[in-house]
Amino acid sequence: MSFGLICQQCKEPLQLDASLVDLAPSAYDMIVSSAPPPAQSSSHARNASDTEKLGLLPADATVKSAWMRSKTNAESPLSPRAQGKQPMSPHESFVLLQDSMIRNIPTNSPAAQQSKRSLMKRKGKQAASPAPEPATVDHPNPSPLSHHLRSTTRLFNALSSRSDIDHPLCAECTQILLSHLQRQLDETKKERDGYLAFDKELRKERERDSQSILVKEEAEKKIEKLKVEERLAVEQLLDAEREREQLDHELRLLELEEKALEEEENEFWRTHNEQLLALDQQTTQLATLRAAYATDSATLEKLERTNVYNDAFCIGHDGVEWAEVNAAWGQTLLLMYTIARKLDYTFENYRLVPMGSFSRIEKTSGDKSQYELYGSGDLHFGRLLHNRRFDIAMVAFIECLKQLMDYIKSQDSSIEFPHQVVKDRIGDVSVKLQFNQEEAWTRSLRHVLLALKMCLKWATNGVNG
Repeated sequence: MSFGLICQQCKEPLQLDASLVDLAPSAYDMIVSSAPPPAQSSSHARNASDTEKLGLLPADATVKSAWMRSKTNAESPLSPRAQGKQPMSPHESFVLLQDSMIRNIPTNSPAAQQSKRSLMKRKGKQAASPAPEPATVDHPNPSPLSHHLRSTTRLFNALSSRSDIDHPLCAECTQILLSHLQRQLDETKKERDGYLAFDKELRKERERDSQSILVKEEAEKKIEKLKVEERLAVEQLLDAEREREQLDHELRLLELEEKALEEEENEFWRTHNEQLLALDQQTTQLATLRAAYATDSATLEKLERTNVYNDAFCIGHDGVEWAEVNAAWGQTLLLMYTIARKLDYTFENYRLVPMGSFSRIEKTSGDKSQYELYGSGDLHFGRLLHNRRFDIAMVAFIECLKQLMDYIKSQDSSIEFPHQVVKDRIGDVSVKLQFNQEEAWTRSLRHVLLALKMCLKWATNGVNG
């Protein structure tokens, strides 16, 4: 059942669905109330409010203009046909139907469905102009068909007035429209996402601005603090500069002092080296002197242990010849002469004349006779007279020995001679050769030598000073 309706897009005849043919008033009210209200006035107010809000945003002018263009393009006005249609009051949809009308309402029959398929086959052969609306016969009691037609027309007019799409539409156009609307929905979602991102960016920018204000305040405080620190640093720098100048002056003075000290040090080391050289020389000389001193000390010690008189006057006895006896008497006389000279002693009445084997003793008082202190073993008369003079000389010798012994005793009472000299005797034997035994004479000579040895020892041991 087409009721003469055509698709508002492809202009093909339409066959209503059975749910629209038998549409109840309550269903009509529900469909009309669920449809969106007319969008012209609300769109204008929203545009105005959006413009005002956009003016308050801190965004660039190019961004605002792009947003307004996209907003304007997104809002398409209603078609002229939809704008000319006004929504009908829901009260007009309530029509009192009689039972006979309800019973006589035709239902969809197979013949009607076949007719619709034939009409779809003739698609494209019909003219583009809309088919003339069916004439409505004004009957006092309208038939159920006209009533359903008016209800359907009012429903389509209400839907067209509340949207940007003219109704009714065929299934194909509806599918195309749904695809188009789906694309618009996707684009709108993308645009919404862009707006959300833009809004998020604006919020972030506001936060950054607020943070930048705080950062600016903190930066200003930090700048003030840095200025104070800078002033303090400049003052410290000036103090450091003054201190550096003072230190430079002190450094120059120290350099001059260091230079003077270096010169003094060089002079000191030069003097020190000279002193070291002199010390080395003196050390070498001292070592030489010490070596010489050690040698001389050893020699002196050796000499001190050596008795010159013992070496010069070796006293001993053995069987000898007269030449040796005469030489021994000469050495004995020389020894007594040397001891007396060392002791600075002068004999009384006698003077010793040491002349080796021909020594003699001169008498300094009286007749000033000279007595030879040497003898001979010949047995002639002249030699006997000579031996008598030899005896007198030996007696004079022991007399001088007695004087020397008495002098030593007067100087040192601790010394004791074992044999005393009395006239021509020393001890208990005589020193004369004539009328004397050879053994007694030899013993008397040994006593003489012992006395002279004691005198020599006393004279050389330092007791006499």
